[in-house]
Amino acid sequence: MLGQQFYHETIRNVIVAFGTMFNNIQIVRKNNSGTVIQTMKVPLAYGPKQKFLTRLDQDPSASSATAITLPRLGFEIGALSYDPIRKMNRVQKFKKVKSSSSSANKLDTQYMPVPYNMDITLYTMAKNSDDALQIVEQILPYFQPDYTLTINDMTDMGIKKDVPIILNSIDYEDNYQGNFEARRAIIYTLTFTTKFFLYGPVTSSKVIKTVQVDQYSNLPDVSPTREQRYTVSPKPITADADDDFGFNETTSFFEDAKNFDPVSGTDVRKWPLQIKY
Repeated sequence: MLGQQFYHETIRNVIVAFGTMFNNIQIVRKNNSGTVIQTMKVPLAYGPKQKFLTRLDQDPSASSATAITLPRLGFEIGALSYDPIRKMNRVQKFKKVKSSSSSANKLDTQYMPVPYNMDITLYTMAKNSDDALQIVEQILPYFQPDYTLTINDMTDMGIKKDVPIILNSIDYEDNYQGNFEARRAIIYTLTFTTKFFLYGPVTSSKVIKTVQVDQYSNLPDVSPTREQRYTVSPKPITADADDDFGFNETTSFFEDAKNFDPVSGTDVRKWPLQIKY
């Protein structure tokens, strides 16, 4: 079981989809007469909150060219946990016929995925209350308390899944210490839970197009010969495993004392024929 390499990038896709939701938030700043004097796109980065707070403490004057700019959005992932409520039948499989010419007549199969939850924390940092509130008010109306994204879970298998993103809590923090040289940072911390599925390895096999069963009535004999053959094939024969098709059933009778040779794929006189009971 373990040791078979596979990587479907499911967790990565969930993280990217989450970040994409917040990568186009903008704020506006107005003067006393209500005229817009500045429009700013809020930058988004992946990383822990403490990393950005440390940068603020190192350069409180923000005079350096490399000083961190506010407002800013950041997010980081937290714990992963199994979700037994969404457990699926573990013996069922997804099936898909490969469409490339190099892998014709190949069937990909994969067992049902495993449900997991992942915690993600989003924080917004601003140097004044109005900037922070603008950002928060552009986020909260979409979560009641969840928002659902559709992602390509398994591109090779053609699987798309809805991923609910649930808003759990909102915390407020103002780390201004009262020092005139300190740089103020108003922080809103939003915690989310994402619900997604993790997939196991994909197994490829040939598509069976014909099933042939030979029947014998004299098996106790040393050299029995087939007397009747039952053959089943898809209708039409060009149908793939994921098509809607019927079956062609054929029953043949023989008196030529021949048997089927699986090596050559033909009926031959072969004495004696070894039959395993």
